[in-house]
Amino acid sequence: MNEAPLGLLFSILVALIFLSGFFSSSETGMMTLNRYRLKHLQKQHHRGAIRAGKLLARPDRLIGLILIGNNLVNIFASAIATIIAIRLWGDAGVYIATGFLTLVILIFSEITPKTVAALHPEKIAFPSSLILLPLMKIMYPLVALVNVITNGLLRLLGFDPEKQNDAHVSAEELRTIVTDAGKLIPARHRELLLNILDLEHVSVDDIMVPRNEVYGIDLDDSDEEILLKIQSSAHTRLPVWRDDINNILGVLHMRNISRVIAREGLDRAALEREMEKPYFIPETTPLHTQLLNFQKKKSPLAVVVDEYGEVMGVVALEDILEEIVGEFTSNMAEMTESIFLQRDGSYIIDGTTNIRDINKSLHWDLPTDGPKTLSGLMLEHLESFPDAYAGLTIGNYRLEILALEGNVVQSARAQLAG
Repeated sequence: MNEAPLGLLFSILVALIFLSGFFSSSETGMMTLNRYRLKHLQKQHHRGAIRAGKLLARPDRLIGLILIGNNLVNIFASAIATIIAIRLWGDAGVYIATGFLTLVILIFSEITPKTVAALHPEKIAFPSSLILLPLMKIMYPLVALVNVITNGLLRLLGFDPEKQNDAHVSAEELRTIVTDAGKLIPARHRELLLNILDLEHVSVDDIMVPRNEVYGIDLDDSDEEILLKIQSSAHTRLPVWRDDINNILGVLHMRNISRVIAREGLDRAALEREMEKPYFIPETTPLHTQLLNFQKKKSPLAVVVDEYGEVMGVVALEDILEEIVGEFTSNMAEMTESIFLQRDGSYIIDGTTNIRDINKSLHWDLPTDGPKTLSGLMLEHLESFPDAYAGLTIGNYRLEILALEGNVVQSARAQLAG
């Protein structure tokens, strides 16, 4: 080697620097591949993705192969550079070669190729796998020997080299992925996906129709009142009770009501025969669980009860679907009628309005981990039933009672606290 022409030595040195850059970029490219996109491409039978997947199945062996190759190349390059420098500058060439080669390797074999690979991992990793995969087979004995030694050292240090990181993502991690997807997922689709992820954080008592607003049939009412309720109903199914909503007897489908009335007139006994058995659920049931329960039960309406069995309200399949796709047209008017924008920028809000609906409509962040309505939230923070109109501040919001009837806030003014 000492007698080889300088031109040949320079050519070998350039080739070694190029190989060093190849190993460096391959390492970064392989390790920064998006694992979920890689799985998707593998399902699409992408050859490069399949090869990369085989290499990444054992990352310890892949890293061992790349580092062995990189170190061998760098050591050989150092020896060649030293020979060239000594022949050009004598003993001082050793120091010149050390400084020069360090700078060259740093720029051309480390920083530049690794940066390119980090920016375009697929363009680097997939072509690199054409070389790395057969190289792994050739150098497997050496790679295996190095892995045995390093894995032994890892075990002595308390690490398990066989244990790989969990490739699954949590709901919060998936939320971040969806949020950061940008133009890859249309905004409307992102919203739907995020709403689905939110279902597990919301229970049925957050979206149910409270008992005082439940539209149904009281069998103790007069015939005229019952017929008026049936004729005025905008619902497909109506809960039926006697005397008190806690005594729910069943649920009537409007189709069955029409059939009974057409055949026999308003016959309470006939109505009771046509009723479906009421479906009771706990108020703490998460929405994603209840969505599956509706599917299993084939019943789109449930009666929500508390821990003592008292009826708290009703929830329908439609209510859960609205949490995913947004309010349906029939309910948008109700939302508009409960929140009124004022000229000064404040809002007049009905006290019975659900806090989550307020947050959605106004993009606010009122607390939702306690009372479900604005009235309940204000009274909880006041810690008493006020004798007169009162104002309070909750977080960044200023609330003022405008109308109080009994123990319920009928309306309130709300605005951002100045």
